[in-house]
Amino acid sequence: MIQINNLQKNFGEKKAVDIEQYTINPGDMLGLVGNNGAGKTTLFRLMLDLLKADSGNVVINGVDVSKSEDWKGFTGAFIDDGFLIDYLTPEEYFYFIGKMYGLKKEEVDERIAPFERFMNGEVIGQKKFIRNFSAGNKQKIGIISAMLHHPQLLILDEPFNFLDPSSQSVIKHLLKKYNEEHGATVIISSHNLNHTVDVCPRIALMEHGVIIRDIENENNSAEKELEDYFNISVEEEIAEELAETTKTVAEVAEAETTGTLQAESSPETLSTPETSSTSQTSTTPEA
Repeated sequence: MIQINNLQKNFGEKKAVDIEQYTINPGDMLGLVGNNGAGKTTLFRLMLDLLKADSGNVVINGVDVSKSEDWKGFTGAFIDDGFLIDYLTPEEYFYFIGKMYGLKKEEVDERIAPFERFMNGEVIGQKKFIRNFSAGNKQKIGIISAMLHHPQLLILDEPFNFLDPSSQSVIKHLLKKYNEEHGATVIISSHNLNHTVDVCPRIALMEHGVIIRDIENENNSAEKELEDYFNISVEEEIAEELAETTKTVAEVAEAETTGTLQAESSPETLSTPETSSTSQTSTTPEA
């Protein structure tokens, strides 16, 4: 069980995460959705003790993640390619991860086998370092490495990013199968509603760092509610941008008008009649 208690994280004046109380049950498959900047990645980093909270805590199976590392043994995560050791080949990296969890090479090979279709012949046996792979294949390497030791808690940030449609379909199937077979808690974030609704029976909607809705998604029932929310959100964003643009135009017009009036009333621009002096030349008769 994961318990989030009075968790807050600010960046300057911006409140990135502000969650009073939220519980994720063992075996939940939870989708975290929200617009860019809603706080999804920050929440994951707090859950993984990669960021220090300003207040509150995250407790996983009774362990406060900021005070003990006991939770790391049963947790797998991939947030971005900063998690990878990019001067290794994928094989070397997988064996390194396996060794951390006491797995032999044969066991690592066995656990990689179900991902063969996902890798699509583009990851293993390429004889190149991870840093030389495409963003999509780096994503695949990160996801596989997070699942390699069969963690009871799996956290993936935007796992569908950079993947082609075929790979997205395969990973959705693999994640659902993993959740069912291992009874693992799986938490994914995504800005793609279709993928999230397809995979997750429970969805948390974040806005400005707050989980504003906790939605049961039985037979994709959450899709309409989420679409309505994001459509309204987009309309509000457009309205705000339009209002800001109108305000800016008005301010510019006012400034130009004020400038013109000031210029017209300036002493230098006042029109004063020129005084022309007529010089009279006396004509002296020539001798």
